[in-house]
Amino acid sequence: MKRVGNERVVLVTCGSADEADRIARAVVEKRLAACVNRLEAPVHSTYWWKDRVDASTEYLLLMKTEERLLGELQTEIERLHSYEVPEFIALPIANGAQSYLEWLANSVRPPARAMRTSPRKKNPSH
Repeated sequence: MKRVGNERVVLVTCGSADEADRIARAVVEKRLAACVNRLEAPVHSTYWWKDRVDASTEYLLLMKTEERLLGELQTEIERLHSYEVPEFIALPIANGAQSYLEWLANSVRPPARAMRTSPRKKNPSH
């Protein structure tokens, strides 16, 4: 087991299995998540919405990503999602198998590298 700090599991509910599959594929293709699991059975949600209690059948996604990608991931989910207010809850991963967490880190978009500027060499002939 490896104690971690950067890795996250993100919960997102969707109104249909097709929507869930479309969002899952999009975020993995963009490497905003290393893996997305869709629970095969729908979940039954009860919630407060527009001044009343409502209920619906939804499809739950579990996305594995890194903290540095949460902003981009949330933006992408909001862009693709049919809900006015999509669920987006990020939970820290407290412990995990080192090999899995290394795979996760290698499977998401690599961090942007700071551009290094090298000092210009003077050309003695000019």
